[in-house]
Amino acid sequence: MDYKDYHDYKEAYEKEHIKTADLAERVAMLEAKNEELTFKLNRIKNNPLWKMSSPLRKGMHFAIRQRDRLKNCGNLRGVVAKIKYKNIERQAMERYGTKSFPDEKTAKMQREETFPNMVKISILVPLYNTPENFLREMITSVTGQTYGNWELCLADGSDGEHTYVGAICREYIEADQKQTADGKSRIVYQKLEKNGGISGNTNECLKLATGEYIGLFDHDDILHPSALYEYVKVINEKNADYIYCDETTFKGNDINHMLTMHFKPDYAIDNLRANNYICHFSVFARELLDGTELFRSKFDGSQDHDMILRLTDRAKNVVHVPKLLYYWRSHAGSVASGIDAKPYAVQAAKGAVADHLKRHGYEHFQITSTRAFETIFKIRYSIEGNPKISIVIANKDHTSDLKRCITSVIEKSTYENFEIIVVENNSTTQEVFDYYKELEEVDRVKVVTYKAPLENAGFNYSAVNNFGASHATGDYILLLNNDTQVITVNWMEELLMYAQREDVGAVGGKLYYENKTIQHAGVVLALGAHRTAGHSHYGQHRENLGYMGRLCYTQNVSAVTGACLLVKKSLFEKVGGLDEGFAISLNDVDFCLKLRELGLLNVFTPFAELYHFESISRGLDNEGEKAKRYNQESEKFRDKWKAVLEKGDPYYNPNFSLDRSDFALKIQQ
Repeated sequence: MDYKDYHDYKEAYEKEHIKTADLAERVAMLEAKNEELTFKLNRIKNNPLWKMSSPLRKGMHFAIRQRDRLKNCGNLRGVVAKIKYKNIERQAMERYGTKSFPDEKTAKMQREETFPNMVKISILVPLYNTPENFLREMITSVTGQTYGNWELCLADGSDGEHTYVGAICREYIEADQKQTADGKSRIVYQKLEKNGGISGNTNECLKLATGEYIGLFDHDDILHPSALYEYVKVINEKNADYIYCDETTFKGNDINHMLTMHFKPDYAIDNLRANNYICHFSVFARELLDGTELFRSKFDGSQDHDMILRLTDRAKNVVHVPKLLYYWRSHAGSVASGIDAKPYAVQAAKGAVADHLKRHGYEHFQITSTRAFETIFKIRYSIEGNPKISIVIANKDHTSDLKRCITSVIEKSTYENFEIIVVENNSTTQEVFDYYKELEEVDRVKVVTYKAPLENAGFNYSAVNNFGASHATGDYILLLNNDTQVITVNWMEELLMYAQREDVGAVGGKLYYENKTIQHAGVVLALGAHRTAGHSHYGQHRENLGYMGRLCYTQNVSAVTGACLLVKKSLFEKVGGLDEGFAISLNDVDFCLKLRELGLLNVFTPFAELYHFESISRGLDNEGEKAKRYNQESEKFRDKWKAVLEKGDPYYNPNFSLDRSDFALKIQQ
């Protein structure tokens, strides 16, 4: 460090020191003020008149809440919609509890069905001081499986005060011997000399296992009676070598007392890196363990996340069974009751994800907790090199919108290597041409003029953007609507860190309306009345965490909106840009599906935020000629992507309604 650097450093340090001292003084003043206000508040609360007026205040608060509720809903129709939503959730709770268990006829059919490959599934359960009722319910949920070729491997690390654990296990072993044709119990039990923790005890279970497939089961949870039947079915039908299902947490001893129901997407690597959404009930081919450990003790607390990341990397066919087959008991001491029960799990989870990323060749990254949950992560990848981004903005008149957009990009963006290409498209106002002249003085902005062919004189969003992209000199193309405004200063970096990956196609950000409700947080196929595509979490408030925290972490989606879409220029050209047959709508979804056909992932990140004053430029598509045009393009889209739509969106669970964007469960009539 030279002399000048030292003095600069010292000056900066002294400034920070003064700032810290000022903050400390302000905190002390606020604490004193808080004590004073607390004293005054306690005097008021202890006043007899305050206590006597309590019923009146409660009545007033109730009236205010009802007024606000009506206001937020907009009208009586909104209130009815909320009541209907609550009813849907209530019906869903009932349907997915014990009512989902097979009746005797169905259970008999499942027990008697013979698959081409009747694999044995060894279920591993590490025991440690397990409460008697939890232990009995867990074992009974296995012995009650409609598929019979299973093996329950129990390794008991309980202490000397919990010898009943072994006695109960031996009781069930004897009972199962009477149920099998050869008189051998399918339950294998071993008392361990010492408790080896979750990882150690589970690894001891594995030593007892003889099955071709391994299942991981917690000692205080419950399996749906058809769980193994459903798993063996996909093993045979889809050659699955890693399987998981949907799950619920329940409280106490009643699985119908559900706290949450987690309906998961299909395998999605970016989701899994940010959040162990797979969790339970993992069953996998034993051969996936060849040359590697099951659980690694250095990741205790998040050993399952580490294992899932390693084994799904190796798997040839990860299959999600979209049925609620696992019941996760929430009680004091379980992770289901909150991460506070096992605070070391946060560091273990970060370590597991970091280890996974290093295996995939990433050397520089940051993993931080998000506001959703401490073990739901934001991953920041380093930008490779300094690639140039060409921002393409189609425009017709709307000077103020365009000016707001470009000004926000130039003044707020921390990424500097970009150019802006404004595509002029038949503007009629002198005001916008005057603004174009101003833009000529800005080095990184150029205006190009699109002239539609005579046979296609109408507005064609796809053609306009393709024309703009043809003038791009950057390594990446960023399609951006002229009615957007930057919020996050590092929005381009947040998009680029994913777009630069070889396995990624398009990347989109989180867009809000002016009232800070969500306009875009990823696109779901077949969502909405037209059964083409719709935006998830549409209309939710900006601060909403989303379904199971999904508004708080980067994830894979089928498509992102063209209002803010970053893609490599080479990929844009490889798929032929936007399909000009979709002149107005669905061109962005079609574009993303073309990328998906190449085997690429499309990514939504909530960490690149912009306002999107949607449809200001062209109006809405719900009336007159616009509605007719939208219907025609919807029909074209459904025809082109018929097979994809029939399979369903892999990132949107089929248990969710396609009539709502808020992850409400559908009710089967």
